[in-house]
Amino acid sequence: MTAARPLIGALALLVLAAPLPATPALADTAPWSAPATTQRVEEAKVFRSGDADLSGTLYLPKGGKALAAVVVTHAAGSPSRASPLYRHLIEMLPAMGMAVFVYDRRGSGASGGDLKTSDYALLADDAVAAVRMLKTDPRIDPGRVGVWGLSQGGWLALLAATRSPEVAFVVSISAPVVTPDVQMMFRSANALKVQGYSQVDIDQMLATRKAVDDYMRGTSDKAEAQRRIDAAKVQPWFPLTYMGETVRDRDVSRWRKEIEFDPLPSLETVKVPALVLYGAADPVVPVAISVERLATITPRRPNLKVAVIAGADHGMQTTVSPKDQMDPARADMAAPDAAEYFAVLASWLTAKGLAAR
Repeated sequence: MTAARPLIGALALLVLAAPLPATPALADTAPWSAPATTQRVEEAKVFRSGDADLSGTLYLPKGGKALAAVVVTHAAGSPSRASPLYRHLIEMLPAMGMAVFVYDRRGSGASGGDLKTSDYALLADDAVAAVRMLKTDPRIDPGRVGVWGLSQGGWLALLAATRSPEVAFVVSISAPVVTPDVQMMFRSANALKVQGYSQVDIDQMLATRKAVDDYMRGTSDKAEAQRRIDAAKVQPWFPLTYMGETVRDRDVSRWRKEIEFDPLPSLETVKVPALVLYGAADPVVPVAISVERLATITPRRPNLKVAVIAGADHGMQTTVSPKDQMDPARADMAAPDAAEYFAVLASWLTAKGLAAR
């Protein structure tokens, strides 16, 4: 362990330094500028998945050959390839001798398709299609293409590995190992707490969510769910819950397709190397419960590494208050800054033979 620390420290410093470049024009012309060791190449790519053409950008070190590559799956609130959440991968991985592909989620940006008619399986298959596309690139090692995802993207990364043997490894960040209904109860309660709402407000919110969830499960009727929503939607805390003002019919509701998805069985079937990380200060995901559930399968999964990053939140940040990170208006503003996260990720990629340097 002692011998590995200089490498981890050096890689962490490299990553922490990477996001600092100023305006590209200034960097190119300033008299004090110097050529970077790694020249990063950016290439637009379009690939087909099911009924949609999806668009993204491939980033890789100039002149690289037989590169390991990462496909990025999306957090629910970060559907664009330009999201700040993915910037650290774009700057970090090519410097480590790896390629990374970030695309616009179906129905977003330059990608076709319709998110409303999708489910987790379809979104995971989109990632698999991206993996398959990268395998045809002569600069990419077809045996070393994996998937990275955060939050909902962490679920999708794991699911992609269960749906295709072409996924060589998985990095799953802040993905709750509970069903979505349990996770949203946890998240919504904490969102109201950090905003200073009373327990009465929290209880009303939880009862409203439960009524909608019960209808989606088929154990309650739609009228009762809508009555609860009508009473809640006039409350100032309602936007913090991510619930719509109208209860959709369960036969066409996307939430109905998601509500009972349990990621733990997926982890049981993932045989490829997998890194699962959480933030110790995450108010969005029930980390303690997730780690406890994962502990039931890790003895049977020697390729599975689980770690909790000190001081990190849901987006692997250490500098954002719980109130700000749970503000819906800031949903696409997360940008990882936890040094330990960078170090653990870099160390794992190196240990698995994926990083060239």
